[in-house]
Amino acid sequence: MSEALMNTYARADLAFERGEGCYLIAEDGRRFLDFTAGIAVTSCGHAHPHLVAALQDQAAKLWHTSNLFRIPEGERLAERLVAHSFADKAFFCNSGVEAFEGAAKLARRYQHVSGHPGRWKIVTVTGSFHGRSMAAISAAGNPKYLEGFGPAAPGYVTVAFRNTNELRAAIDDETAAILVEPIQGEGGVREAELDYLRELRRICDEFGLVLIFDEIQCGMGRTGKLFACEWAEMAPDIMMLAKGLGGGFPMGAVLANDRTAVGFTPGVHGTTFGGNPLAMAVGNAVLDVILAEGFLEGVQAVARHLRERLEQIAARHRDQIEEVRGAGLMLGLKAARPNAELIGALREAGLLTVGAAENVIRLLPPLTVTREEADLACDILEKVCAEAGRRAAE
Repeated sequence: MSEALMNTYARADLAFERGEGCYLIAEDGRRFLDFTAGIAVTSCGHAHPHLVAALQDQAAKLWHTSNLFRIPEGERLAERLVAHSFADKAFFCNSGVEAFEGAAKLARRYQHVSGHPGRWKIVTVTGSFHGRSMAAISAAGNPKYLEGFGPAAPGYVTVAFRNTNELRAAIDDETAAILVEPIQGEGGVREAELDYLRELRRICDEFGLVLIFDEIQCGMGRTGKLFACEWAEMAPDIMMLAKGLGGGFPMGAVLANDRTAVGFTPGVHGTTFGGNPLAMAVGNAVLDVILAEGFLEGVQAVARHLRERLEQIAARHRDQIEEVRGAGLMLGLKAARPNAELIGALREAGLLTVGAAENVIRLLPPLTVTREEADLACDILEKVCAEAGRRAAE
């Protein structure tokens, strides 16, 4: 591995030269079943022909003009996201952390223009992850990410996840918003109960707060609905999107209802590359796939089958897997031994997974994964667990 790169990643000594659907092919020709999907990014799989064609077609015409001018594909993507969500307005950016920054700014700005300039604090929860900017790591409050970066940025108050009593106690006259992931990814694939999400809505309505959902990882069809909060039959005021929205092309978005969107006016917020023609063409192609008739129902069916098989494997190998977590195709296995050991063994056996907090192994296949590919992943997992159990018994 090159010494010219900064030492910011503990990379596996593995390089891929191409991808095909749910598979990655290494330089030496080995094929790996990819249940990381770039950490929930390649929502339509690798080299999806519709996405490739959309990118190639747009690349041959126009890459960048800036937001000083209209971008028709961006207008179309915004209209489609609005039509299929709670939102009335969309803002496009380049990443999840930019979506976080935009959402936090919009919540505060909304309070300012609504006559409450003293409301600027945002209540967040333990185990959250919203990106790596100074503000984002301050919002999460995780000492692991804050160490060595000086004092945390002010304005964020962290309370226990899924504890509405503690959350209510943290609200004061300076509180502007509540920010929560419906399913925590980096935090260990921890689901928020649907009643908890509904109670957050009631609390925000009671205190005049803005409800922000971070669906960067759990959104865009990963749970079997376009957005995870749909399962609770409720909506936030602002939503953060990225990852699967671009299917592998860097992009993010902030969705908002009309009430809160009044906070953004010309000159208040912006981006150089966000919403560029290349990204917008790919984003529309991703929506073509995900919104196709029967696609999300197919995600739900494969997810149910995968979850059932994982539960069976866990029951047979409690010495390796303590618990199956998550929803849809955002699943986690709480390992009974260091998760890095299982992740490494699975990789050697041809299955790519990714770790998370609480000693969890994340399974995040492309949404296009088939039942047969889910079965193959489970066969690999069972074989690895059985071999590890035999070695431990020797």
